[in-house]
Amino acid sequence: MSFIPPHTIKELELKANEARMLVVDMLEDAGSGHTAGPLGIADIFTALYFHSAKHDVHNPDWEERDRIILSNGHIVPIRYAVMALAGYFPIEELKTLRKFGSRLQGHPERSKIFALETTSGPLGSGLSQAAGIAYAGRMDNKKFTTFCLMSDGEMQTGNIWEAAMFAGKNRLSNLIGIIDRNNIQINGMTEDVMPIEPLKDKWESFNWHVIEVNGNNIEEVVYAIDTARAIYEKPIMIIAHTIPGKGIKEIEFDYTWHGKPPTKEEEQKFLKELRTLRGKIESTHHD
Repeated sequence: MSFIPPHTIKELELKANEARMLVVDMLEDAGSGHTAGPLGIADIFTALYFHSAKHDVHNPDWEERDRIILSNGHIVPIRYAVMALAGYFPIEELKTLRKFGSRLQGHPERSKIFALETTSGPLGSGLSQAAGIAYAGRMDNKKFTTFCLMSDGEMQTGNIWEAAMFAGKNRLSNLIGIIDRNNIQINGMTEDVMPIEPLKDKWESFNWHVIEVNGNNIEEVVYAIDTARAIYEKPIMIIAHTIPGKGIKEIEFDYTWHGKPPTKEEEQKFLKELRTLRGKIESTHHD
């Protein structure tokens, strides 16, 4: 495993925890939105924006930046939170989530904030967009990597597998997919609604290199991305096993929290739990 200094791991874990707190606050203020997914995938977005992805907050249209495509656009509150922490816009603007006229809508709008590469909403479309961007990058001899973050529920859509076939056929090794394998969707557990396993075998059958990780372990996520960059002549799929609602014990793995925000009372309770978690992270000594 690539060596990551202990202080760096701690910094990333604290940043992810801070992002979770911002998500809870902005969702309560908005009065609508998705809670479980954003909390579960916070570690992955933190790893990308604060360690693994090439980007420049002062030059968001930098031609050599890595492209980060969010396919399951409903989890965008965590992306907004992490981008604000990275300096793309003021943290105070998070309070405008889902408000009329706000740049921060419930699904990302490319025209509102340039650092958002695509507008997303219809599930299943992101990988096709990402594959096209990766293919164009290769045609232009560009060195950037295209990341595509997806939900596991999206694996139930046909468009995903058309894109999988295209990327495998064209050996797009500059394309890294990340599936948030949290096992829930809006009306139940994925394996009850429409089973998607064996997921790893399916992607390998489409000529993808597959890496499975604990998506709530930042060190594992960083290592997986480093490994993915070293793969030659195959697109890479990282299946990141995450806990929906991560950090808030009472809502973890509860699919009813897929698409609802906390109340004011729940917000205070959730923030208290995350502040306690922050203290535990601060006192942890990584060997």
